[in-house]
Amino acid sequence: MDFALLASVAAFAFASCGTPGPNNMLLTSSATRFGYRPTLKLLLGIMFGLQLLMLLTALGLGQLFLFWPALQWGLKLAGSGYLLWLAYKIGSADAQSMRATTHSMSWYQGALFQFLNPKAWLMAVSAISSFTLAGEQYWSSAWVVLAIFLSLGLVTGHIWAFLGLNLRRWLHTPTDWRRFNYVMALLQGERMSV
Repeated sequence: MDFALLASVAAFAFASCGTPGPNNMLLTSSATRFGYRPTLKLLLGIMFGLQLLMLLTALGLGQLFLFWPALQWGLKLAGSGYLLWLAYKIGSADAQSMRATTHSMSWYQGALFQFLNPKAWLMAVSAISSFTLAGEQYWSSAWVVLAIFLSLGLVTGHIWAFLGLNLRRWLHTPTDWRRFNYVMALLQGERMSV
């Protein structure tokens, strides 16, 4: 891979992983509610799931959408439904129920979430189809794409988690938490179309 292609992959990975989306809203919300350590487990699970999804796409899973367009609609429906449910759960949580929940999503829930996350599918299919090279260089370029996404995903995930940790200092009353939940729910629901 030449430098121009590496720069393009890095720019795409940074934009894809760094912009608001379901993963980043989960990380921000988790860090705000539970702190850094539980959120780090969630971040590692998200990155593991995204890497697995990208690897499966490189192995040809993305081609299934070309052969069976109904599969893509099914994924959109399932993913959108799950994101709406998640937005509802976040938005309807009150301060008392938030205190009753003592743990964040686990790493494996974060990993499995990638297979219902429309933005993760879009990233995986776009990255593998756009930035891998043909022929003998296919697998070496695919590994480079995965490595760049992993490194930049960890960096941008930490940025969103640290945002949540800083927001935590401003949330003192049940009203503050309710407003925060509404904003997270709106952002989560708004991103379901991505």
